[in-house]
Amino acid sequence: MTSSIAPNPTSTVELKPSYNIPIVLAIAAIPLLFVQAGVGIFAGLLGLFLLLQTVSLRVQFTATDFDLYRGDKLIRRFPYREWQNWRIFWDRVPILFYFKEINSIHFLPILFDPKTLKACLEERCPRI
Repeated sequence: MTSSIAPNPTSTVELKPSYNIPIVLAIAAIPLLFVQAGVGIFAGLLGLFLLLQTVSLRVQFTATDFDLYRGDKLIRRFPYREWQNWRIFWDRVPILFYFKEINSIHFLPILFDPKTLKACLEERCPRI
């Protein structure tokens, strides 16, 4: 599904990966190595870790759940009925996705198409 098409709340939508955050961290790590080696190494390792997560994780919006997969294996299912709130931080440069369930809070880096993510969230789980 492309980000220009509005999602259908009864169909399953799988988000396309977005490599923006890992690439920016990896590129920023290079000059940081010369200024502050420890910070540069940390930024580089974090960028590499997020790149591996972007390649291996998949997110699907179903009619009733937000599903997280590693390859073909379902890691976690988050039913919308348990959601209390959600938010995408920094609309201009979306980097963090927050959602609160009845019993837990989750913060996820945006490693997927942010426009489709927001459209699916607004369609399937309106903010309270």
